[in-house]
Amino acid sequence: MPTSNCPECEEEVYVDADSEQGDEVSCDECGAGLVVVGLDPIELDLKTDSDTGDDYDEDSSDYDDGDRY
Repeated sequence: MPTSNCPECEEEVYVDADSEQGDEVSCDECGAGLVVVGLDPIELDLKTDSDTGDDYDEDSSDYDDGDRY
């Protein structure tokens, strides 16, 4: 099973052999959410909010709630 180091704590993280770029994993040691950013060799980066693909933020005041008349 391929491995890479967690960018947060440097612990070895195991990644499935059939993982693809963009797959999400977590570090068993520190619990950090990680994203596969490279495949040969396996490279991991910390997961950010933009990695989820959600452009809509329920708590954001940037969105119009439709109450204008």
